[in-house]
Amino acid sequence: MTDSSSSRTALRVLVYSDDVNTRQQVIVALGRRPHPDLPELEYVEVATEPVVIANLDAGGIDLAILDGEAVPAGGMGIAKQLKDEIYECPPIVVLTGRPQDAWLATWSRAEAAVPHPLDPIQLAETVVSLLRPHAPART
Repeated sequence: MTDSSSSRTALRVLVYSDDVNTRQQVIVALGRRPHPDLPELEYVEVATEPVVIANLDAGGIDLAILDGEAVPAGGMGIAKQLKDEIYECPPIVVLTGRPQDAWLATWSRAEAAVPHPLDPIQLAETVVSLLRPHAPART
């Protein structure tokens, strides 16, 4: 992973949840390369709201996956704050407690919502559709 060319082309995905198991479920579901059209993914695991804000503020994140069920700060509220405060905020996927909560993700201005329990295929399709425009052109 020290090869600078691979780290330069990797897409950085921030995964936020206060629950390490939820973060691991997301990472295992997506794997290193969820689609052949995309470069490898590099994960930034985050457990607290201030670290989410700091990472997005610093830039270099291509997609954020936020757990809407996290405590004390839920992913939907964080998503709304990020969309209001971060210039050119990357796309956000909110993990909702149930499919009926997708409307809350819309309120938060997240680009997509995926319900718990996580369906790896649905999560991968959602993430691929949002990352494809950010993928470096292949030569």
